[in-house]
Parts: sequence; structure tokens; C-alpha cells
Amino acid sequence: MFFEPPPALEEDASAAPPGLPIWYAPPADQAGTMTLTGLELARTPNVVVTLPSITAYRAGCLLNVEVAMRRHTLSADDYRALQMSVFPVMVPGVTSGRPLPDTLLRFGVRFADGTKATTVGQRFERLNIPREEPPGPRLSWLLGGMSMRSGGEDAGIVTPVGLWLWPLPPREPFELALEWPAGGIELGFTSLDGSAIGSAADRSAPHWPQQP
Repeated sequence: MFFEPPPALEEDASAAPPGLPIWYAPPADQAGTMTLTGLELARTPNVVVTLPSITAYRAGCLLNVEVAMRRHTLSADDYRALQMSVFPVMVPGVTSGRPLPDTLLRFGVRFADGTKATTVGQRFERLNIPREEPPGPRLSWLLGGMSMRSGGEDAGIVTPVGLWLWPLPPREPFELALEWPAGGIELGFTSLDGSAIGSAADRSAPHWPQQP
């Protein structure tokens, strides 16, 4: 089993410091370098998940995923439920020791040595972000919104999903995992080029180089 129920979480009584830590989100003071991939991660009659690009920074990389959905043969209620389940905060029932709900869209990475990180069990409450830097790797789901696109109702909708991988992956091939039972997507893996991501990260630069 690649995707497992999250472990029991301990409450952190201390508040998070101002701002988001580097292991949780890309840095705001740096310009990342984008690499185009154009990869299709999964396809069903109602859903297409793609990885158009990756933005690399010195500390990590942002996987720019897009989830395209259309109603097709779904009822209005089922289509609405599918749209809502793209956002993990809208999916109840992710509990330690219990099977993951079918509505949970989950991503993960796996390196050549077997090390992996997934989005399962991530907490989105800003005040509950721990102060201490966790052991890597970590794959953080960055909450976004619906991307505006042209076309009528039959064209469907596209939802961008940002996945922040920290730290940078090894400079060798690694795998991106995806599973979404409610979307008809079984567990699958797509190979990514860690060397190309590392080279792109080498070209990233701060917005204000002279700032101490």
C-alpha cells in the first residue's frame, strides 16, 4: 500500500512564528526557474490530471498540477461532489488508523531509495504548523482556487493544485504518485527528472540580491 492513513497527530501548544516556514511553502523572496513537463498523470472519462510545469527553487520545487473535470454522464449532484473533493479540506473522515475515504485526492513522491512523502494527513490550520523543521522529504498541498478558462458548460473546469516538495529531490529519476478513487483514478506513478529540477534550481535567484 503506497497511501496509508496518517499517524496520530500531537497538538503543538506553541503558536507558529510569523510567516510560513520554507519547508511548508515556496519562498516569497526568490524567483524560481520553471521547467516545462507537459505530463499527463491520469485520464478518465470525467477527469484529466496533468503536470504542465515544475518551478524549482534552491530549497525545493513546486509541482504545478492541473485537475480538469467535466460533467459528461454524471448527475449534477455527483459532479458537484467531485468538484468539491478536489480540495482536501472539504473531505471529512481522514483519521488515523482508518482507511482513506475514496473522495480524497492524494499525491505522493517516492525516491530511488524507497523514501516517500505524501499529502495524506496534512493539516491546513496555520496556527498548528510546528515551529521545528520536520525531517524531509515533505510534500505540502498549497490551497489554491479555480482557474478561469473560456468555454461553455461542456468544456468543464480546471483547478490548479500546487505541491511543494521540500527539500529538493535527489538529482536522479523519482516518481510522482497519484490516486483518486472518486475520480476513477487508480494508484499510478509518473517518472520525474530530479537532475533537470536540480539544474533549474541552480538558476533560481533572489528578487533583491543586495538585501541582507
